[in-house]
Amino acid sequence: MKNLSKNYEWILFDADETLFQFDAFSGLQLMFSKFDVDFSVQDYQEYQSINKPLWVDYQNHQITAREVQCRRFDLWAKRLNLASEDLNSAFLATMAEICVPLEGAVNLLEALQGRVNLGIITNGFTELQQVRLELTGLKKYFDFIVISEEVGHAKPHPAIFDHALSIMGHPERHQVLMVGDNPDSDILGGINAGFHTCWFNVNNREAPAHIIPHHQVVSLIDLKHWLCGEE
Repeated sequence: MKNLSKNYEWILFDADETLFQFDAFSGLQLMFSKFDVDFSVQDYQEYQSINKPLWVDYQNHQITAREVQCRRFDLWAKRLNLASEDLNSAFLATMAEICVPLEGAVNLLEALQGRVNLGIITNGFTELQQVRLELTGLKKYFDFIVISEEVGHAKPHPAIFDHALSIMGHPERHQVLMVGDNPDSDILGGINAGFHTCWFNVNNREAPAHIIPHHQVVSLIDLKHWLCGEE
């Protein structure tokens, strides 16, 4: 198997559900338990009916990161007579606590470090992502971390990829590989930026017809084998 890591000057990773995982429902249950709320499955479904469209609007550059963070908790803030900002901060702190690296993440990064430059481009929030990367021990592997909240643009917007390119010193675009689990933000954004792309497709889903990744893997172990030329 060809050692493809030699073909790339940079490998960029998404963060959430690509390098580490978390159970949002468990996190919300734990967070709300601190406010004496028994957070149910129905409550979670109601939360997601608000949260998911907000993330779509954020990725489409229609609302800000701060609006996502606060508006998703507006209903609960009214019910509990609290500030949305306080609920959001409590949630981010809890989600940082329960976050763990995905299987194979550490071995993959250990294998790549020193052989290729590594970076992160994430649509997450600064308050959460920095802490997650510190607590999981993954931060030390990366040359830089680009967070959409700080840039003012979310994937797949070209500006966040151009920002990363500037940090990297403007390598040839085909020498950059973008790895992520979300075809609409990671893969489409990477393709539009002229990068090579690898879809981390754990559930072996069908990609949207207009999005064709250069490569697909179903685990980080497979990704390591592919990049490092292992049988």
